[in-house]
Amino acid sequence: MHHLVDGNGRPLVTLVGPGQAGDAPMFPHLMRQLRVARLGRGRARTRPDRVRGDKAYSSRAIRGHLRDRGITAVIPEPADQAGHRTRRGSRGGRPPTLDAVDYRGRNVVERRIALLKQWRGLATRYDKLAIVYRCAVVLHAVITWTKTLSDTP
Repeated sequence: MHHLVDGNGRPLVTLVGPGQAGDAPMFPHLMRQLRVARLGRGRARTRPDRVRGDKAYSSRAIRGHLRDRGITAVIPEPADQAGHRTRRGSRGGRPPTLDAVDYRGRNVVERRIALLKQWRGLATRYDKLAIVYRCAVVLHAVITWTKTLSDTP
């Protein structure tokens, strides 16, 4: 289960991938699906100001993808990548910048995943078909947005 959420933890894009696949290969698919409608007229927004991610998303390809689109990457560098870079010396390049204060906002994603796992079917993943599992994830997203947009407490 892979998510892009807004700053308040509301899901914008949800994808279900194979369990054995990593997070980084799904990143371009998530970004391709991102569409945020504008207030009033105009095309939907497809480029966020910044992307906060954990160390799993700290690859050269992802950083290059974000840089090409003008998106600020708030992703820490894992220790092994830092070691590889320093071992290469001046050919290793500069370390990527990290806004530590902005990175604190990444816990919004972790809290969203924790809320998803309150549903036993999502936490245990007993569904045999991915489409059924994805339906449950999307239903949870709809409930989240309904609570947010509701005018009753």
